[in-house]
Amino acid sequence: MTSSAADPATPRTRVATPRVILTLVLAVYGIPLMRHPEAGGFLDGIDLAIHETGHLVFAPFGEVIQFAGGTLFQLIVPAVFLGYFLRRGDRHAATVAQWWIAQNLWNISVYVRDARTQELPLVGGGEHDWAFLLGHFGVLAHDQGIGRTFHAIGTLLWLTSVAAGLLFSLTATVAESTDAVA
Repeated sequence: MTSSAADPATPRTRVATPRVILTLVLAVYGIPLMRHPEAGGFLDGIDLAIHETGHLVFAPFGEVIQFAGGTLFQLIVPAVFLGYFLRRGDRHAATVAQWWIAQNLWNISVYVRDARTQELPLVGGGEHDWAFLLGHFGVLAHDQGIGRTFHAIGTLLWLTSVAAGLLFSLTATVAESTDAVA
């Protein structure tokens, strides 16, 4: 016996239009962020607060980890969202969190590339995280290459988040789309 299209137990594929639109908006919005991350974006204030909180969270673990803690927390927070959505089975929402990680990596790349020149204004003054970290490990002269690596990883994550976001949106079944909204 074959299932008919009217059978509610049969998953039907349909386009999850709001998710496709969100993915396309993030794709297009990501282009200027990727090309000029130093120009800033709408998440920068949130990312900065998360970054500064990371220094406090990691302070008990020593000076090096405290300096790295801002960047670590900036990546950990959206990674927690990514994991949460994956555990829920909402693959599309996980791609949005992955996009956020990519955007953070672009911002981090600016900070890393500023390590020697230290032209960026620092919140509350103090020492430049990446000047300290790269100097501590003897690789300060490589700040540009390390920054470009962060940027490249961010770009790869951005591309895969957009591709996966479109794939998951376009292949979502009615049941998946309904569950994700509920």
